[in-house]
Formats: sequence, C-alpha cells, structure tokens
Amino acid sequence: MSNRDFAQSHDGLRIRYEVRGAGEPLALIMGFSGSGRAWGEPFLSRLEKRFRLVVIDNRGTGESDQPDRSWTLGDMASDVARVLDRARIDRAHIYGISMGGMIAQEFALAYPSRTRGLVLGCTNCGMKNGVQAAPEVVGALMPSPDLSPEEQARRAFSVACGKAFIGSKAGQDFLTSMMMEMANYPLTPMHTYFRQFEAITAFDSFLRLGQIASPTLVIHGDDDALVPHPNAEILAKGIRGAKLHIIKGAGHMFFWEAVDEAVRVPGDFLDTAK
Repeated sequence: MSNRDFAQSHDGLRIRYEVRGAGEPLALIMGFSGSGRAWGEPFLSRLEKRFRLVVIDNRGTGESDQPDRSWTLGDMASDVARVLDRARIDRAHIYGISMGGMIAQEFALAYPSRTRGLVLGCTNCGMKNGVQAAPEVVGALMPSPDLSPEEQARRAFSVACGKAFIGSKAGQDFLTSMMMEMANYPLTPMHTYFRQFEAITAFDSFLRLGQIASPTLVIHGDDDALVPHPNAEILAKGIRGAKLHIIKGAGHMFFWEAVDEAVRVPGDFLDTAK
C-alpha cells in the first residue's frame, strides 16, 4: 500500500512524493530529468520489503511543479527535507543516484542530524574535480525537438546503460516496458533538462567531502560511460570511513541492470547504519 502526497518547497513549489513499504525510512532521489518512476518497479518492489520508501519526483519532473527558472542542487536538497517534514519523518536513510547522488551529498551536508545512512550511486563530486564523460555521451542525454519521446529515450538509454544490458533481450524488454510506463506519466519538459544541467554545472562538493559525517556507501557500475567509475574512488577516499562497492559489467543504470545487487548491498549496509 502506498501513500501519495505533495510537500511545499521553500520557494513555493509543489513536490510530489509517494511513501510505500515498511521499515526504517529511506528517501530515494532520482537523477537527471527523471521522476520517481524512473527507479523502475523491479527495484522499488524489492526495496520496499526492507524499508519504508519515500519516492520523490524532483522539481521539474513527474507530478511536481515544473518551473522554468534557475535553482541549485541545494534547493533540491531542501525539497527532500520538506518532503520528510510533510511525511513526519525526522531522520532517514538517503539513497541518491547520479544527479540525485549530488543532491544526497548536499542533503547530508546541510542536514547531518537528519541523515542516518547515505548511499551515493553512479555520482561524482562535481565537474571541476570529477572524471568527466565524453561530450558526445553527455549530448545524448539532452533533448532534441527533432526526436520523438521514444527516440529520445532510446538514444539516452544507449549511453546510460551498460553494453551487456543493452545487448541482451532481457535488457531490451525492460527498456520497452519502462518506456510504456513512462508514457503514462507527465513528460519532463525541455526546460527542466537545461535547468537541472545548470544546477549540476554549479555543483562542487570536493572540498566538503570530509564534512560528511553519516555512514556512507559509494556504489557504481564499472561500465558507466556517463559518470565514469573512477569518480566512485574519489568520493570514497574523500568521505571519512566510506565503503566502496563496484558492480561488475553494469552501466550508469545499475539499479535496472543489477537490481538484486542494487537492493541487497545498500540494504545490508543501511541495516548497520545508526
């Protein structure tokens, strides 16, 4: 059973979220341009057996408000805090992937007393000190008015997913089912891509990593073309006591490609976080 509601951001936006499952609270923060549905049902249905999930539509996506104005990843971390307030959750585990992992870092830095355990998936510490993807890889994520939503999605999947997953029938079947699911949910408008990319470009946590005090797991696929996996080592070295887990053969969307590992390893880690 799930519970859907809206929180109000500090700047007056409606932020949609869903609470599902049972156990210790775990906020899930999606990456670039994705709504909460982008986690995929196989991942969510497994994880909700272990945790009380708070699945968030980031500002600009899904059923949250989609303003065409500048914001920062700090604003998006504040959105997470407002969602937890609305859900009457004082303290939670945080699991963010890609841009969501950057937001998770900002949350842990701004709200240390509210961050129990932290999982940083397929993310980095910012462009200045991180290892960057090839420009053509990043370009494949940006929307084009010449492409249909399905064509745009398949172009993005071609760089976001690992080669083994893309080349398998199971992978292609999953991607087709995800596109069908997302077709029933509000599309992310073109301006959100640019506003979120603007916020990502301004993000830099490198010199602040040592201030993250929560138990932290860094998890990454070793076939990630979008955020190359050496970024995981930078994070793990910078965050005191952080654990590092590399998923063999997985791309950026490791939580689609290796769903059991993406649930089991963080779940076991968070079970030990106090």
